[in-house]
Amino acid sequence: MSGKAGLKAGLIGAAVILVLTLLGQIRIQGLNCVCCPVTLLAYTGIGVLAGFFLTPPRTAGGGAGAGAIAGLLSGALGGLVWVIVILIQMRTMSAADILSVMPPETLRQLQEAGIDPQVFALLSGTGGAALAGGMCCLTSLASGAGLGAIGGAVFAALKSDQAITN
Repeated sequence: MSGKAGLKAGLIGAAVILVLTLLGQIRIQGLNCVCCPVTLLAYTGIGVLAGFFLTPPRTAGGGAGAGAIAGLLSGALGGLVWVIVILIQMRTMSAADILSVMPPETLRQLQEAGIDPQVFALLSGTGGAALAGGMCCLTSLASGAGLGAIGGAVFAALKSDQAITN
């Protein structure tokens, strides 16, 4: 039953993660700094929701399994959205745009190392987007599964014998 509870909570959680991921892309100063920790809390909440959907008697192991499934599902969607956003951003940015956001110290260090910043900007626009997107996806999967499992296990252990009343 942990698979069904995890799937149900994961689909609900995927919608929440989608909204938080898209909110994090809005260019309001400080909003991304708020959305990131809230997303991590949401993964834990998704695990709690998966533990809640388990039929009593709940066990910590069952809650962890359901939470991990829910976290993986929502983390996969969050990672996929990040990959799409990064690819769109890199496709719309030119080398001059990339260089304009780099700190002057970094540009100077690249020049001192014998690396032309223009080449670096062009490489970061294509291969860098794929690498960054992949890292975001893996991070979303890992944090979703881990935090979801923790949330599900804790909830199931605390509310093991209490039935859901509708």
